[in-house]
Amino acid sequence: MRDPDDEIFCPKRDYSILQLERKGAEVIMRAAHWGEPLQLTGVKRMEHFEDEVLAGLFICSHNEDVVEEARVWNVRIDHPLPEDYNPYESGFAGSRLEILHVFDGKRKVVHESGNGFEAPNWMPDGKNLLFNKNGLLFKVPVAGGEISKLNTGPANRNNNDHGISFNGKLLAISSSHAGLDGGRSAIYVLPLTGGEPKLVTPKTPSYWHGWHPNNKEVVYVAKRNDQMPYNIFKANIESRKETQITKFDYGHVDGPEYSPDGQYIYYNGSQSGTMQIWRMKPDGSGKEQLTFDPYNNWFPHISPDGKWLVYISYSEDIPVDDHPPYKRVFLCLMPAGGGQSKVIAYLYGGQGTINVPSWSPDSRQIAFVSFSGKR
Repeated sequence: MRDPDDEIFCPKRDYSILQLERKGAEVIMRAAHWGEPLQLTGVKRMEHFEDEVLAGLFICSHNEDVVEEARVWNVRIDHPLPEDYNPYESGFAGSRLEILHVFDGKRKVVHESGNGFEAPNWMPDGKNLLFNKNGLLFKVPVAGGEISKLNTGPANRNNNDHGISFNGKLLAISSSHAGLDGGRSAIYVLPLTGGEPKLVTPKTPSYWHGWHPNNKEVVYVAKRNDQMPYNIFKANIESRKETQITKFDYGHVDGPEYSPDGQYIYYNGSQSGTMQIWRMKPDGSGKEQLTFDPYNNWFPHISPDGKWLVYISYSEDIPVDDHPPYKRVFLCLMPAGGGQSKVIAYLYGGQGTINVPSWSPDSRQIAFVSFSGKR
């Protein structure tokens, strides 16, 4: 009998996705059937276009004797930023923390801010989300409400690579310390309830991305020779013993994450020429490419039940080894073993959207961050 969740690959209804963009005097329209990438459908130049316009939704009938009816949801108004905008120099713009039901595409905004935040983790209680903002970590209820700071001790330069152990007791963070190896990112571990962080990787730069199901090891990307590309490593959180898993001398790898059964490490790599999703055995053998499209795909995350894989997808015009913020991107879903992929969200995002594991405990929803230039 087919799993009812498989309906995402055989949807009962054909939903239409529409995107209307204003760029100067031009109006650009893109469209897609839900589950497919957006396609350019038309460009219209509007002479004498005013600087300020009104936007809204309407429906009309071409036949005065016919009453039309439509349902509209997941409506967002985004304000794109200049192509060369750098939030790390000019400051982050507007951010939305959203939750998405991966099997019907319905989205809900949980928290908004005129200043940037990134990378939500869904907490084990299923009721709260954890995200980073201004070097600190904060919690917010899934239902929405006030945010509260999580105590990370002296670690106050945390970046967007953080996550929770399989047993729900520990939190790994990636944080820079001015007195440690030039102030580059290192990995620390602390209780999920907050407390004093314990250093795991004295060598830097190191960026956490996944826990081993044994709750005793972390997997991460790191450089140990500035002339070499990033590779995938693991370390024991008690002994701090580090083991290099991949030994690539070209391309880029990122986002390593264990499957819940510990049988695979999933990651994104550009060794094929474009950034694609891969998996391998924990010792680095048996590398297997899972995506084969023209897009640049990043940050694979495995559902807690081990069935599904979600990732973020950039268009072909983004440099293969780059994952910038403030771009038109897709979130995609596919079976964890490989196979057909479906687009489940269309958004303005990128770096900071889903850098870290963000599945709900019931394997039916994910949390992510979308952006808008309006501050």
